[in-house]
Amino acid sequence: MHLALNLSNQGYEVIGLDNINSYYDVNLKFARLTEQGIKKESILYNKMIEGKKGIKFIELDLQDAGNLQALFAKQSFDYVINLAAQAGVRYSITNPRNYIDSNISGFFNLLEASRNFPIKHLIYASSSSVYGNIAKVPFDESSSTEEPISFYAATKKTNEIFAHTYSHLYNIKTTGLRFFTVYGPWGRPDMAMFIFTDSIINNRPIDVYNNGQLSRDFTYIDDIVKGICEVLEKTENNIPYEIFNIGKGSPVNLMDFIFEIEKQLGKKAIINYLPIQEGDVLATYSNTDKLNKAVGYQPNTTIKEGIKKFITWYKYYYKICSAPLVEST
Repeated sequence: MHLALNLSNQGYEVIGLDNINSYYDVNLKFARLTEQGIKKESILYNKMIEGKKGIKFIELDLQDAGNLQALFAKQSFDYVINLAAQAGVRYSITNPRNYIDSNISGFFNLLEASRNFPIKHLIYASSSSVYGNIAKVPFDESSSTEEPISFYAATKKTNEIFAHTYSHLYNIKTTGLRFFTVYGPWGRPDMAMFIFTDSIINNRPIDVYNNGQLSRDFTYIDDIVKGICEVLEKTENNIPYEIFNIGKGSPVNLMDFIFEIEKQLGKKAIINYLPIQEGDVLATYSNTDKLNKAVGYQPNTTIKEGIKKFITWYKYYYKICSAPLVEST
């Protein structure tokens, strides 16, 4: 949503796809579309709907290879940015088939469409989870990714391998971005920022794994979007295949993260300490020197600023206060 609005403001014509599945509350998904000027009552499968200037939406699943090919044939896209995936490390442990279908089969269909109807550049979301529990920090792009510890991570690594093969065989320019714990307004309800805020406000306990001895390289959504746009604009080089880390580059201890939320809410969390879960990594920490050198990427949103913006949005969205909505820049 944030990326579509940003690209539209830059003058791009954007066509967004989503299958609106029920992995989490579809009302939040429809609300994001409404934010882009696309009305819930207008959404029909495979029908293109106009939104704000330069934005159109189609409810379409990437597993629908036939309709995806037809869309590429009709639109003659210049650029493709794939942020679609079945997300969630823990969910992948119990529902691995969903990840094969969406993250591998869906991505394959997108690569095939990009091959059959050539584009200038495919940018896709990989994940910091591909690094697994390697000891060397910070993670850089040359670090080992041979030992993923969740099905989600394995599918993201597979995306990188597929992209490399298509770049080599068919001269498709591809860039993979390894995202590091993205958070911000309109974010997913299964992410820590959302879960902790929602639980504290509603007097529910929060589960804290590994007794809080975890750290994450939390990266605010505006910095992620800025980085994607910088990569999109740097399409003139002849390098057919690239992988970049995209993160804040300053990991935060989980307990410090919770403390900052508590501080800004003015309310203490009820904490249920638990052992580490299968698939969880102990720490994520991005080295973004390669992306900075390539496109000038420089994240600048502090964790304090990012949490404040999320909480402001959360309170507005759930009608806890009447503060103005936080706009992504």
